[in-house]
Amino acid sequence: METIIRFDKVSFMFDDEKKILDEVGFSVRKGMKVALMGQNGAGKSTLFKLLTGTLKPTSGQISVDKRLTVATAHQVIDPEDKKLTVEQYFTKWCGQEPHVVRRRMASALNAVNLHAPSDKIVKSFSGGQQARLLLASALVQDPDLLLLDEPTNNLDKAGIDHLMTFLMLYENSVIVISHDADFLNSFTQGVLYLDSHTKKVEQYAGNYHDVVADIEARIEQQNRLNAQMERGIQANKEKANFFANKGGKMRNVAKKMREKVEKLESEKVEVRKEDKTIRHFTIPAQQGVAGEVLKINSFSIIKNHVEVKKNARVFLLKDRHMLIVGPNGIGKSTLIESIAKGTATGAIITNGVRVGYYSQDFSTLNYEDTVWDSLSNALLQSGAELTEHKLRSVAAGFLITGELMGSRIRSLSEGQKGLLSFARLVLMEPGLLILDEPTNHINFRHLPVIAQALSEFKGAMVLVSHIPEFVAQIKIHERLDLEK
Repeated sequence: METIIRFDKVSFMFDDEKKILDEVGFSVRKGMKVALMGQNGAGKSTLFKLLTGTLKPTSGQISVDKRLTVATAHQVIDPEDKKLTVEQYFTKWCGQEPHVVRRRMASALNAVNLHAPSDKIVKSFSGGQQARLLLASALVQDPDLLLLDEPTNNLDKAGIDHLMTFLMLYENSVIVISHDADFLNSFTQGVLYLDSHTKKVEQYAGNYHDVVADIEARIEQQNRLNAQMERGIQANKEKANFFANKGGKMRNVAKKMREKVEKLESEKVEVRKEDKTIRHFTIPAQQGVAGEVLKINSFSIIKNHVEVKKNARVFLLKDRHMLIVGPNGIGKSTLIESIAKGTATGAIITNGVRVGYYSQDFSTLNYEDTVWDSLSNALLQSGAELTEHKLRSVAAGFLITGELMGSRIRSLSEGQKGLLSFARLVLMEPGLLILDEPTNHINFRHLPVIAQALSEFKGAMVLVSHIPEFVAQIKIHERLDLEK
């Protein structure tokens, strides 16, 4: 089977000389379906940009078959594209005559199971529907190689199942970035693992579970080898000390023993470092809040692209958690965003309650702020005194290192923006916590820690999530089904 992509000793660093890739080498053959995995911020999306030619390597060679058509389904829709109609959006990506665009658009939308008028504005679609549009915008280009960047974000179970089936039957090559191991294991035949410590890509056959088992076996072998060497080092140190005390010619023997110790020390292997997991954390609840926090008398849903108003009688008290459910496109995000912003006509938040809002598109973050500024603003909202120690301590728990504190938020990966958003909630100490798809972009290793923190939150909480395994770990007291 012919090779369509080859990375040969490829290194890349941004202008600030922060190395992302270090002499990376791997190849992808025609028809392969490969998972690209790694820690948040390791450089997976950067690798995609190198592959498509959007970025150029600092050194090394990237060989891509000249006949290859490559299309990328990005993580989020560009803000400028959100102003377009569906047909205008596909025309931008297809670049063909109108009749060709319409034909391909119909086929692509059918493939992603999305039915929408061609004159509908992209911005008016829900997060899950926009995720399907992103995939369709890549399919409309009829690519030989499909690059998918977190394609399951915002998708409900039906959407994820449909995408799995589509990819299993898809005949062309695919490279997909995802933190959803079960989703990846359903169709991938290999893994490219970007190690955030070594900055290299490790290539494996099999699925992600095979990779984890391989890594664990390698770490165990490395630790066993080092333990054996350590015993030899200690024995030679003891002999060297013994002969050194004898004096005379014995000192030469001691010298040789020390040289042997140095040789054994140099032969110790570096044990592979595992991806770090965020520390266990608590989101403190606002003090002085009691009784009813949120009341919902009515809300609107979208049914067959038409807004329908529904009456309700929902009361959310302190230390009570409510899950809002419904399929993609029914209006969950619109509802909770309007509640968070205080613009919902049928919802009332008790005066004085501080709202912590986690938006699925990170619209609560100012991308021009530095990480330091964003965290400082969150802490000041709580009324607490601004201290550098507290800021850095909370940030470190979410793997936000000192070197990131001065970075603009726009330069962070989507996963790092998610972790920053959680750090802000910790500092803000909200009375009402509103979360819209908080698992998006987040490394699966972090999710049990986040679920525990949300379950233990002592304030009122409203949650939207399409991940049953995540929701199952969180204490839920109320359930609002927008379909019923």
